[in-house]
Amino acid sequence: MTEQPTSHEGRQPLAARSQERTRPRHETAAAAVPQPALPTTPGTALDPTVTARREGDRLRFVGAATRRIARGIDLDEIVLGLCRATVPTFSDAILVYLRDPLPVGDERPVSPFVLRLRRTDRLRLTDEDADTAAGIPLLVSDGARLPVLDPQSDVMPAAELCEVHSGGALSEVLRGVRPVFGDSAAARAALPELLGEDRTVPTGHRAILAPLRGRRRVIGAAVFLRRPDRAAFEPNDLLVAAQLATHTALGIDKAMLYGREAYIADELQRTMLPENLPQPTGVRLASRYLPAAETARVGGDWYDAIPLPGSRVALVVGDVMGHSMTSAAIMGQLRTTAQTLAGLDLPPQEVLHHLDEQAQRLGTDRMATCLYAVYDPVSHRITIANAGHPPPILLHLGGRAEVLKVPPGAPIGVGGVDFEAVELDAPAGATLLLYTDGLVESRVRDVWTGIEQLRERLAATAQLTGPDHAPPLEALCDDVLDVLGPGDRDDDIALLAARFDGIAPSDVAYWFLEPEDAAPGRARRLARKALARWDLEEMSDSVELLISEVVTNAVRYAERPVTLRLLRTDVLRCEVGDDSPQLPRQRRARDTDEGGRGLFLVNRLARRWGATRLSTGKVVWFEIATRT
Repeated sequence: MTEQPTSHEGRQPLAARSQERTRPRHETAAAAVPQPALPTTPGTALDPTVTARREGDRLRFVGAATRRIARGIDLDEIVLGLCRATVPTFSDAILVYLRDPLPVGDERPVSPFVLRLRRTDRLRLTDEDADTAAGIPLLVSDGARLPVLDPQSDVMPAAELCEVHSGGALSEVLRGVRPVFGDSAAARAALPELLGEDRTVPTGHRAILAPLRGRRRVIGAAVFLRRPDRAAFEPNDLLVAAQLATHTALGIDKAMLYGREAYIADELQRTMLPENLPQPTGVRLASRYLPAAETARVGGDWYDAIPLPGSRVALVVGDVMGHSMTSAAIMGQLRTTAQTLAGLDLPPQEVLHHLDEQAQRLGTDRMATCLYAVYDPVSHRITIANAGHPPPILLHLGGRAEVLKVPPGAPIGVGGVDFEAVELDAPAGATLLLYTDGLVESRVRDVWTGIEQLRERLAATAQLTGPDHAPPLEALCDDVLDVLGPGDRDDDIALLAARFDGIAPSDVAYWFLEPEDAAPGRARRLARKALARWDLEEMSDSVELLISEVVTNAVRYAERPVTLRLLRTDVLRCEVGDDSPQLPRQRRARDTDEGGRGLFLVNRLARRWGATRLSTGKVVWFEIATRT
C-alpha cells in the first residue's frame, strides 16, 4: 500500500499565495504554465470553481505532456520529451534512470540489474536573466519562466550507476509500480540506494519516485523534485507521475522494439547484398544501394557480380516487388539461386528460366524483374538476357551513351515464357550501367523519360573528362544518383557499374592438346615459349611444373581434346579444361603412393587455384603472381 505524506512543511498559506498574485509582471510570467492543484490546509476550503479549474489544468497538462512524450521515436527523444514536459510545469528537476542494458522483447529478466542515470534536467540560470530590471534572476526551461527564490538550489547529486538487488528497498518500490512520495518510508529507504551512498534528497525539497514499467518488466525509474519555495506535491500528483511514467515506459519499449526491427532489417539487407565486389580480370566494378526511405530500409532490389571460368564475370541486377521482410527474403533466395546457376556456367537465358521456375515455387504472387549479363574480357563481348527489367546503358569511351536494345522479356514468376539472349560488343574503356527502376521512375516521370534523362546525364558526365579518358567509376556512380531531385524517390535503388578493360589478344595464349601421354610435355614447351615472349622466363620452372601436373590429371579422364590457356594481366593465370565433369580434390598422399601430389603442389606454389564445373566438363585454374 502506498504511504501518504504526514506533513505539509513548507506549504504557503492561502493569504501568502494571494499576495503573490500582486507581484510585478516578471514574477508572474509563469502563470500561463498549467500548475498542479493547490493543497488545502486544515480548516480551509477552496472555492469549488477554483478546484475545478485547477483539476482541468492538471488534465490538460497530462494530455499535453503525454502527447509530447509520444512524439518521440527513438530512446533519447522520448526521455527528452519527458524532461521537457515536466520541467518546470510539474517539477523543478527530474532524474531519469534506465536499465543498462535495456531489455528488448521477451528477454528473460536477470537479477541483479543495473540502472544508469540516462538524463537529468532542471531549471537553468542565464546571464541575460540575471540582469533583469528587478534584479531577480529568472529560470528558463522550454519557454516557461519562473522567479528564482533560492538561486543556490540545484538538482541533487546522484550516482551514475545503481545496482538493484532482489529484496532490497529500491527493488520493492520498483516492483510495486505505483509512484511514492519522497518522504514516505519506502522512498526514504529506496532513494539512497538509487542516488548513491550518503546521498539523499536535499533538505526542504519534495520528491516523487516513480517506477518506469514497460509491457513486461520495470525498465527504470524517474525522480521528480520541487524546491522548498514551491507548493508540495499532492496525492493527485501521484496520478500525474504515474501517467507520465507509464507513457514514457511504453514509449521506450516501443523504441527498443523498433530499434531491434531496424537492426534486423539492416542486417538482413546487408547480408543479402554482396559485402565486397570481386575483382575479376579485365573489368572494374562499382555499386550503390539506396533504400526507399529511412523507415523502409528493407526492399527487394539486389545486384551481384559472380566470377566465372575463363576470366568471365556474370553481372546481375534484380528487383522483387514490395518493401518488406518477405520481399527481402525472396530476393535472398533468388540471388542464391542465381549464384548457384552461375556456378554451373549456364547461358544467361537458361539462368532466367530457372529463376522463373524458382519464383513460381515460392508462390503464385512472387514477381521480380532481373537482368543477367556475362562479360568475356578475352573476346570483348557481352551476352545479356532480360526478364522485364529496365535496359542497361552503355557509355562509350568517346562520351556516347546508348540504351542497349535487349529483348525485354516477361518478369520472373510469370511462368511459361521463353527468354532471349543477345550478344553485343563490349569495347575496352566502355562502361555498362545496370540499375533498378527506382533510379528512373517516380511520381513525376515515367520509366522511359527517366531512362532518357539518365542517358543524357551519363553523356554529359563523360564529356567532362574528354574523349580519351573514361570518367572515374566511383564518381560516375555518385553523379548518376544526383539525377534524382529532392524527394524524387519512391523506390529502392540498386546500381552496378562495370568498366570494361578487357584483355589484349597479345596477352592471351590458347592451345588444344590431344588426350595422350605426350600432352604434358607439349604443354610445358608451349608454356615456356609463351613466357619467353612475355619476358617471364624466370617463372618457367614453377609454371611448367604446375601445368604438367594439371594437364596430366586432365588427360587421365578426358576423351576429347584438352584446352590450355594462359592469360597475362597483373597475375599469370593458367586454365586447363576437359570434358570430364568430375572435379579434382586435394588429398594428402601417403609415403608409398605414386600419385596424389599434383594438387598439393598447386596449392603450395600457386597464389590461388580452383576448379569449376561447366556444362561441357570442367576447368581447373591457378594464378601465380608475376615478378616486377
